[in-house]
Amino acid sequence: MLIHPQIDPIALSLGPLAVRWYGLMYLAGFIAFLLLGRRRAATQPWHGLKPAALDDLLFYGVLGVIIGGRLGQVLFYEPTYYLAHPLEILAVWKGGMSFHGGFLGVLAAMALFASKRGLSFWQITDFIAPLVPLGLGAGRIGNFINGELWGRGTSPDLPWSMVFPFVDALPRHPSQLYQALGEGLLLFLLLWWYSGRQRARGTVSALFLIGYGSARWIGEYFREPDAGVFGHSYLVSMGQWLSLPMIVVGIVLFLKWKNK
Repeated sequence: MLIHPQIDPIALSLGPLAVRWYGLMYLAGFIAFLLLGRRRAATQPWHGLKPAALDDLLFYGVLGVIIGGRLGQVLFYEPTYYLAHPLEILAVWKGGMSFHGGFLGVLAAMALFASKRGLSFWQITDFIAPLVPLGLGAGRIGNFINGELWGRGTSPDLPWSMVFPFVDALPRHPSQLYQALGEGLLLFLLLWWYSGRQRARGTVSALFLIGYGSARWIGEYFREPDAGVFGHSYLVSMGQWLSLPMIVVGIVLFLKWKNK
């Protein structure tokens, strides 16, 4: 069995300022978004975006991620805790961001950006869909460093089973790393390949919905379920309930638009 390295969540201290690994992972995701986005804007003119627009697009996206992600964590997963500790809602540097909340926040931000630029909503979402997974994967690595969102118990014979000493002495799946691979690297490769040439509008976005929803659904079987608003469930977790509409809507939209 492996032992979780129990990395200090603070990467660097500058007097009273603490730079956390979790924040650095988000920063890495944003940098990847800019670098890959500039390449897409320069080589795929059918999106209607110039490289210079990427800074504004990222600004809108960051607001959507932070506001939506935090509110999603509060409302979907820990409403009781944050009702008792309302000031903790602002402590985003400690971790605790819901993907599904951040996803809704980004959709709202992209709708606003598209409206201001006179572009189609699906133009924007098709453009950003392949740019998102690497940031999601980096966020999962941040979860691993923080020692949060650990996996379900497993057999000690599994070569990569891991003990999280701050939880208990049971061997567990390092589910954060599974999700970094599935929701991050593999989803990125799929979307980057599919969006390499011009596709019917909306299909790249639909494939993101299918891909992320499916990867999250599978990953949840290796992760200790969050309590959520319905309490703990080992059969269907809160993350799976929230991912199911993504899969269904993604399939419907993809089949509707793929031949156009």
